[in-house]
Amino acid sequence: MASSDKQPAAVAAKEDAPQPPGKPMTMMQAVIDRGAQMVQSLKPMKGMSQHVCTFALYAHDLTRQMETHHYISRLNQDFLQSAVYDSDDSNGRLIGVEYIVSDRIFEALSAEEQRLWHSHAHEVKSGLWVNPRIPDSIARPELDDMAKTYGKFWCTWQLDRGDKLPVGAPALMMSPQAESPGKVKAELVGRRDERYKISTAEIAEGRMDVEEAEVEDSEADYWRKHPGKGLAIDIS
Repeated sequence: MASSDKQPAAVAAKEDAPQPPGKPMTMMQAVIDRGAQMVQSLKPMKGMSQHVCTFALYAHDLTRQMETHHYISRLNQDFLQSAVYDSDDSNGRLIGVEYIVSDRIFEALSAEEQRLWHSHAHEVKSGLWVNPRIPDSIARPELDDMAKTYGKFWCTWQLDRGDKLPVGAPALMMSPQAESPGKVKAELVGRRDERYKISTAEIAEGRMDVEEAEVEDSEADYWRKHPGKGLAIDIS
């Protein structure tokens, strides 16, 4: 089964998005979960220091795009990891994981490995990458660093095609770029801006001087050097 084996349905509103099968949570289960939260450390979760809202595109079909919410923890100055959700609601669904590395680490990767990664420069400079409710004046040092990073994002739950469970092979995701077909759809950005009461265009104006990474012969954003080609996983 390929990660692109089924065409996606029309993107549903959050309240109409596919729900996983299962019985409603019992009161006893809620009490057990609350008790566990009180006595367990949950240290990895407490290490998540950032919430980023941005957009992602399927590597095998750049016309399939989604809003994503990344909860990021930093293991060191050059390596970050994030749990990716479909929303920032309390019932947001975990749809994948992204690893983020500095340009220094990325440059040391093989060309074959680099093809699985995407750059973050345009995503940051264009204002698509935002830290909700945090002014850019406060987030700016982190944004300057993030613009020089690269990410590898695997989507494990393709909600946009109506999947009620995380079935099939994981799908590799790409970041939005300035040119089509990798340009994020205006309606997606508009809905995000309206919800957070922000202007992506105005944010971009304030980030014009953000510097980008300088990696020679980069194979990131594979589709840009190889038009019409994408990357998908088959299970045989």
